[in-house]
Amino acid sequence: MMRLKFFIEEKVFGVCSFLGTRLGISSRHIRLFFIYASFINMTSPLIIYLVLAFWVNMKRWVGSAHSLIWD
Repeated sequence: MMRLKFFIEEKVFGVCSFLGTRLGISSRHIRLFFIYASFINMTSPLIIYLVLAFWVNMKRWVGSAHSLIWD
């Protein structure tokens, strides 16, 4: 079960860990923020999370494509 948790946290989207390292905040606090914000307002935290997930994954794809071009 812990392997599944780590896979989901690190590999699926990685939004919370990306924001945590970027802002210097624990990813646990960012996850709690998204959970609490989801209880207050149902759609906007989900939309923000998905936009950030798209942005993080696009950054990974562009970075890997860029490194392939220059190698």
